[in-house]
Amino acid sequence: MSEIVNRVAQSSIISLDLEEIYPKEERVVFDLEPFLFQGLVLREKDFRLALKEIDWLQYKNKWVAVLCTADAVIPNWAYMLVSTYLTGIAKGYAVGSLKTLEVMIVEECLSQLDLNSFQDRPVIVKGCSNFPIPLFAYGRIVSLVQSKAKSIMYGEPCSTVPLFKKPKS
Repeated sequence: MSEIVNRVAQSSIISLDLEEIYPKEERVVFDLEPFLFQGLVLREKDFRLALKEIDWLQYKNKWVAVLCTADAVIPNWAYMLVSTYLTGIAKGYAVGSLKTLEVMIVEECLSQLDLNSFQDRPVIVKGCSNFPIPLFAYGRIVSLVQSKAKSIMYGEPCSTVPLFKKPKS
């Protein structure tokens, strides 16, 4: 009986599992609506005092979306002021919706990839994950890897869908 050889493991194929690099920390919202006077106006002095009273450690190692759910005009400095409290405590934050936060997280985690490691190699972007990876991440990884990779496929090494193949020069 011959030995079973895992040819995929021995090949130059890079299997890229977004779930392995995508952060799983909790996502939360910091809403400015409770700080509005009569639900309409943000008073700077009152807002500053209220922010000083918050236990900011509740945001430790969490991803935070800073937004206002009320239909009010919020000055830009208010979002920036909240950001100063979150810096160094939160894992990261974005001014905007949870969806905006996810886009920022994707950009941040994919920017840490060594794109040169994909140079002239076939890449499989793993399809199944137990953690919800935003669709945006799949499009973004193609845009980053396509200029380097020999080919890009989607799925599992045993069953892939070809997406791109670099033309022979």
